[in-house]
Amino acid sequence: MNTALLYLTYVAALTGLLWVPYVLNRFLVWGIIDTVSYPANPKPHAPWAERMMKAHTNAVENLVVFATLVLIAQAAGIAATNTVIATACMVYFWARVVHLVVYTLGIPWLRTLAFTVGFFCQAAIALQLLGH
Repeated sequence: MNTALLYLTYVAALTGLLWVPYVLNRFLVWGIIDTVSYPANPKPHAPWAERMMKAHTNAVENLVVFATLVLIAQAAGIAATNTVIATACMVYFWARVVHLVVYTLGIPWLRTLAFTVGFFCQAAIALQLLGH
């Protein structure tokens, strides 16, 4: 597996696991019965869990773009040999980890910086594809 696909796997796995902490918070706050049903007036989640849910939504939205770009690079045969794409994929993963942590902790400036780094990683991959 090349670097781009490896980091796509990491990003997808991270995104796929992000629901676990905030659902555990939901169990603690709502109880099991309300968590598995549709309570009319649910209690609010802990503030960190609310922010983590938003970070999860953002991760899902961005996974669509990132995965598409990486898979196009793979299909075009350039993902395995292009160091810009490999580096962008590695940086993107770590930017998403930072984004998750600082969003959950409520650190606004770093959250925006991490998101922007991820955007530029996506742009770098797209530019490599368009220039190929």
